[in-house]
Amino acid sequence: MQDFIDLIHRDLLPNLQVESIHPHNPVVVHQLPKQWQLIGTGNYAAVVSHPAYSHRVVKIYAPGRPGLQEEVEVYRRLGQHPAFSEGLYTESEFLILKRLYGITLYDCVHRGIKIPPQVIEDIDQALNYASSVGLYPHDVHGKNLMMSEGRGLVVDVSDFLKQDPCTAWNDLKRAYYALYRPILCRFPFGFPYQLLDLTRFTYRFYRRVWKQAQWQSISIDHKA
Repeated sequence: MQDFIDLIHRDLLPNLQVESIHPHNPVVVHQLPKQWQLIGTGNYAAVVSHPAYSHRVVKIYAPGRPGLQEEVEVYRRLGQHPAFSEGLYTESEFLILKRLYGITLYDCVHRGIKIPPQVIEDIDQALNYASSVGLYPHDVHGKNLMMSEGRGLVVDVSDFLKQDPCTAWNDLKRAYYALYRPILCRFPFGFPYQLLDLTRFTYRFYRRVWKQAQWQSISIDHKA
């Protein structure tokens, strides 16, 4: 592990540029040193790997983005669970995590790869486990979930300390059984990213409007 930490300080951190342009959009990686590979980006951080340490990834938070210490606490509570990654080491700028291999459910729909019910059941059980250790599964969507050898994995847990209600997983589960399983998975082709992104944008817009309506209703009830 110490060799990997030394490599991060010597090669990755001085030559990596990560920027958060908009808080509700993924961070942007402007520069990545040779040999390092970009695995993915989220609203807070970028995840990269090095071929010499293929079973680990480094999650580096963009300057000014909060949440690293909260994510450390999430992984502490999760411990070791087959559906989640594992926190291996942390410093003020980054986390080292166990790497999860698979394909996101988002990409499965794009590429026409069928998602079996076992994947949904695995994720459901994993999220129930997270709740049992005092966490609050939040922002669980197709880009944060993966399928590996027919089993379900939860990739991003960075928001699992947020206590405000989130229906994202129940909405996705409902769409799987009502729409994907009986209809969409029968198509012998995938769906373009443009259509998936439009669907995701529409859902997020609807969810924001619905939340605002709820808050307004609560406010009116309190005033009454």
